[in-house]
Amino acid sequence: MRLRAGSSVLVSAALAVGLTTAATAATAATGGAAAPGGAAAPPAFIDRLSTVSTVASTVPENGDENPYGVFTIRESVGELHRGNVLVSNFNNSANLQGTGTTLVQVTPDGTRTTFATIDPAHLPGSCPGGVGLTTALTVLPGGWVVVGSLPTADGSAATAQAGCLLVLDRQGTVRSTIAGDGINGPWDMTAVTAGDRSELFVTNVLNGTVAGGGAEVDQGTVLRITLDTKGDQPPVRTATTVVGSGFAERSDPAALVVGPTGVGLHDGTLYVADAVKSRITAIPDALFRTDSAGTGRVLTSGGCLNAPLGMAITPGGDILTVNGDDGNIVETTRAGRQAASEQINTEGSPPGAGALFGLALNLDHDQVYFVNDADNVLDVLR
Repeated sequence: MRLRAGSSVLVSAALAVGLTTAATAATAATGGAAAPGGAAAPPAFIDRLSTVSTVASTVPENGDENPYGVFTIRESVGELHRGNVLVSNFNNSANLQGTGTTLVQVTPDGTRTTFATIDPAHLPGSCPGGVGLTTALTVLPGGWVVVGSLPTADGSAATAQAGCLLVLDRQGTVRSTIAGDGINGPWDMTAVTAGDRSELFVTNVLNGTVAGGGAEVDQGTVLRITLDTKGDQPPVRTATTVVGSGFAERSDPAALVVGPTGVGLHDGTLYVADAVKSRITAIPDALFRTDSAGTGRVLTSGGCLNAPLGMAITPGGDILTVNGDDGNIVETTRAGRQAASEQINTEGSPPGAGALFGLALNLDHDQVYFVNDADNVLDVLR
């Protein structure tokens, strides 16, 4: 069954048997608070959204597949246009993971253009292994695009290498790379900017993963990477701090690698989607801490979460994640209550599995863009 314009999203099985009960149990297990005085909780953000429709194909001229990263552009500059959605592709036209080299830009009405096609043989700096664009994607003020690369030689986890962060200008030209000093399979990212200084929060999933050969390895990290921007020169890294560590990660024949993925910052706390453990953790004082918080405090675990991947934060501070194993989007409050869950993708085997990854709100904060890897399209929940 395919959800399209005019059709309602499907309520997950967990909701069908009583989400309130499940959420109460999850809250009790994680120390989250219920609504004050036992009052009914406010409506969930995704309860207001009911329709999934396709915006556009994400496949560019060279045939790249498997869209991963999603970012809504906030300012028009160069070839980037406010309100459009930037998408990164992880696979090439032969569907080999870790070999995708393109960023596409999609308008809200469905026009797709290729923003960049990156040549691994002509990079301006080091990127161990080459180019395979991940979910780690952001656009900094001035039109500086930063995207993660976790490359492979043949689409297999055995050939995965450390990769880098690629920095592109507003025209789609790679101007610099950021590698080493803890960057090892950059998988997802969020960013915040004040003046000329930006802080990137980057998850890394290759610390011991390849050597583990499919076994769980608890070495995944979250780095805070400080960048300074001066005029028309690419942002320069001035500091790297490990703010999270010890996250479970493993290689996987279908997903290539599974590890800490989505990250979102709200009121100084960094939330991390811990895919292997099916939980969301919280790292306090993420902007200023000088040491690792380990995996952080467990905000919520299990319940409707089923290998959470991409993450976005709602205007009210709730945490949206999409499940890698069942096609659901889940909303969790900052108190740890799983407020809502809806199935937004039913393709794959089992239904919904392997189809979702990155997501982002539109600029009006009333719709959710997400990639559908099963069909190589950008979809929207509205």
